[in-house]
Amino acid sequence: MLVGVVEDVGRGGIPLGPWGKFDSASGESYALLFHLLDAGAVAEVLWRCFLTARQRQVVADGLGVSLEQAARLVAFCAACHDVGKASAFQACEPVAWARVGEALRADVGGWVWMPHGRASMVALLPVLAELGFEVAGNASAGVRVAQVAGGHHGRYLALDVAGELRQDGRLGGPLWADLRRRYVRVVHHLLGVDVVPSRMSAQAAVLITGVVMLADRLVSQRGYWTRRASAPAVGAAEHMAGSRAHAPRLVDRAGLTRVVLPEVSFARAHGLPEPNAMQASLMTGLGKAGVGGGGAMVLVTDGTGGGKSAAGLEAARLLNAACGTAGWCWLLPTTATADAAYDVAARYVEAHGADRSPLGLVHHHPWLNRAYTDQRIAADLQGSTRDAPWNDTVWDEGEGEERERPQEAVTVPDRWLRGWDRALLAQFVVATVDQALMAALPVRHSPLRMLALSGKTVIIDEAHVLDTFTFRQLERLLVWLGGFGTPVVVLSATLPARVGERLVRAYLRGAGTATPAGPLAAPYPGWLITDGGTGATTVMAAADRERHRGRQRRSVLLARADVVYRPLGPAPRQVQAGERLAVIRELVAPVAAGGGYAAVTAATVTDAQETYRYLRDTLDFGGGQAADLVLLHARFPGRQRERLMRRIRQALGRNRPYPGRMVVVTTSVLDVSLDIDVDLMISDLAPISWLLQRLGRLWRFQHAWTGQERRPAWARESGACLTVCHPVGPDGALDVPRHWSHIPAFTLHATAAALDARTAGQTLLLPDAVPALVEEVQAALDTEKGAAVDAALHRAYTATVRAQEHLSAAQLIPPPHRVASLFDLHRQPLTAATAATRLGMLPRPLLPCYRTPRGRLALDAAGRFELPEGNLRPAHVRALLGRSVPVPAAWVARPGAGHPRPPSAWRGHPLLGDLVLLPLSAERAPTAFGDHLLHLDPELGLVHQRTPAV
Repeated sequence: MLVGVVEDVGRGGIPLGPWGKFDSASGESYALLFHLLDAGAVAEVLWRCFLTARQRQVVADGLGVSLEQAARLVAFCAACHDVGKASAFQACEPVAWARVGEALRADVGGWVWMPHGRASMVALLPVLAELGFEVAGNASAGVRVAQVAGGHHGRYLALDVAGELRQDGRLGGPLWADLRRRYVRVVHHLLGVDVVPSRMSAQAAVLITGVVMLADRLVSQRGYWTRRASAPAVGAAEHMAGSRAHAPRLVDRAGLTRVVLPEVSFARAHGLPEPNAMQASLMTGLGKAGVGGGGAMVLVTDGTGGGKSAAGLEAARLLNAACGTAGWCWLLPTTATADAAYDVAARYVEAHGADRSPLGLVHHHPWLNRAYTDQRIAADLQGSTRDAPWNDTVWDEGEGEERERPQEAVTVPDRWLRGWDRALLAQFVVATVDQALMAALPVRHSPLRMLALSGKTVIIDEAHVLDTFTFRQLERLLVWLGGFGTPVVVLSATLPARVGERLVRAYLRGAGTATPAGPLAAPYPGWLITDGGTGATTVMAAADRERHRGRQRRSVLLARADVVYRPLGPAPRQVQAGERLAVIRELVAPVAAGGGYAAVTAATVTDAQETYRYLRDTLDFGGGQAADLVLLHARFPGRQRERLMRRIRQALGRNRPYPGRMVVVTTSVLDVSLDIDVDLMISDLAPISWLLQRLGRLWRFQHAWTGQERRPAWARESGACLTVCHPVGPDGALDVPRHWSHIPAFTLHATAAALDARTAGQTLLLPDAVPALVEEVQAALDTEKGAAVDAALHRAYTATVRAQEHLSAAQLIPPPHRVASLFDLHRQPLTAATAATRLGMLPRPLLPCYRTPRGRLALDAAGRFELPEGNLRPAHVRALLGRSVPVPAAWVARPGAGHPRPPSAWRGHPLLGDLVLLPLSAERAPTAFGDHLLHLDPELGLVHQRTPAV
């Protein structure tokens, strides 16, 4: 017979033998009921201190109850998450099993072991039905509560409602079933649940699941529950009182309590004297637009250097106040651009002078950024200390001195928030866009990502660089963000109008606004504000646009140089006039002779390496060559690449030295979000958006330097000029080199056709000329106008786009309104490591190393730093990762016989498990991986060659 719940919550009222946590080292166990109550108490605090007003409203609306009732229901879901442990799970630990009690141990019946998440889901169904929850179809409230409990380890499970409601003894006999009922009723009573929800929307279910995950992880920390286990309460009510007393401090110590940034002036926040016309009109427009509970989307289009970053941060501040969200997640396309944005974000957060200003950096290599020092990543790496031949000094490649630890203006998030799947939960985050896109994929722990994103303004920067595959994922993410009413800001310098309209429509679909009340195309330069609740749109006034455009306006020359592409090859050869390398040398010669700053952007890393070699060997920099000619690309070891990037940003920044000289040979890594200025720019033919981005770095600070002599005489005479190296064949027609296969050939042909009429000595007026160029190329890509450029290539391009859209859509989670069972969100068993957010092979980190005379492997040729085995110090892991080079997985798929393997202890390490070793020799002979030959050159970076086909 079911004991009354009032008696159960009192002293000794209910069996506490079943365990929820067990420490094998000490033999200490923690009562399952106490663990459930801990999770419920922490969920109560998370509701108050972590969830934003917008998220709380989404949950309440999704449950069809008041905010107060929703808070209790969320805590109830959290407290039920592990009830399935009252099953065969108890026998997993013999010591703890012996303490369960003789009667329960004898009542196992025909139980079978099952993961406790599934056991919780199955066990809850009949109990929820007794409590009045509807347990019928996939979308019924009771079924979704059960699936939320079953998914607390990151993945929703399939549920056969009719089958699971049949009692078949898999979870034990009647005593165990009665105990589970009593546990659920105890938490139901102590949490004050007084309503049965009529529904649970998909959005509410995802947010509640995220809260359940957070609560479970917080109270599962060994240091928390072992302290409470040492002095246990004598009853459920007493323990619940203690849990509620401990929960606020636990949440706060995890860094989950919201921070309120003090109000400061625009000048202090951004280091600018006043907002420009774009920023000022956007701030005014947001104040007048009246956006609110339905969320809003802001689209800002402006030229590079126009102040989009400050506009995005100001928009986030105003949108948070209007929509009930807090903080922001600033998404960038690459790790390099995320690192650059981190510096801007750090200055912004620091300027507000808050007592605690945590700022997270989330991408694949955050340990390379100065925000993450060795001490701070210690917890992330989870390595224990051991005696080792290394000390804790981190050595930079090629330097014999300790790396200086910079002073940090803001703090990184607390230790708990730097876990690999929790980092987005920080209130202020700079991240690569792939980290957010995984929320729209069936990836484990995706509800945590949705919880993290939905509570803050999401700023999507450089949206125009995303390919078709990734763009489709972004659309689905926007549908979900629209469903949450999450404010979104999209920033772009070259976003075609049609593409911007697709993003806005995706957001409005999620918000439930099928018919927008106004135009969806943002003017250029300008902004568009769309209210998610009503679909009403507001655009920047024409007078404001003209005033802003006039302040930015400048003329540049876009020149075309027809070149013959021939590789330099490994052996020196005579380069003929008219070859690409000879033309580039001629264009760069004035910089070598007269000073100034130039950028040469190659289509591939191999082209960049050959261009650098040729300029190094044929130009006279007057003895300053080491400082004046710089090579930068993605295949340098991480630490060396970061050091090069920072050096270039400092040398070419707003306060660059004059007179001075630097020629940077690079790839597309300098294209976006870098505040630099060059006097001369040369580029291989590239898609129009890339070329316009590069134009944005040409004479970028000219307005700021008015009246100052900041350019060499040759540059003042010739003016701002971007020369596009146009590869041609013997007939003079465009001849795209075969190894440029990563760029769709038709986009290059369409760009070349658009440039033909504009590269005959004519100047372009920026930003006025940008929209016409962008739209002309986009029209060729999207319509039959492309057939006039090249019909065959256009057909191939269209087929490729459709294939990418299909491949991308195949792995996306459904939109909220199409979710039947929550299992629909995890039908594919993807992980964060296997989910693809862009096409192509997933990269593998390659670690160069040397063989010592003792036969060991070391990071340096002298053998001072041998590869550590066993447990690792943070300094070791940082050094290993900082020297790794990302390469396509296909390059290292076939190591030769006898190829060295990493130490066995690395295989299970979260950061070192995928490392592949690249043994180097004093003779600099390449290492063969099948037909791929790899070698690390200290000056050129990783050199890749292919064995000639036989």
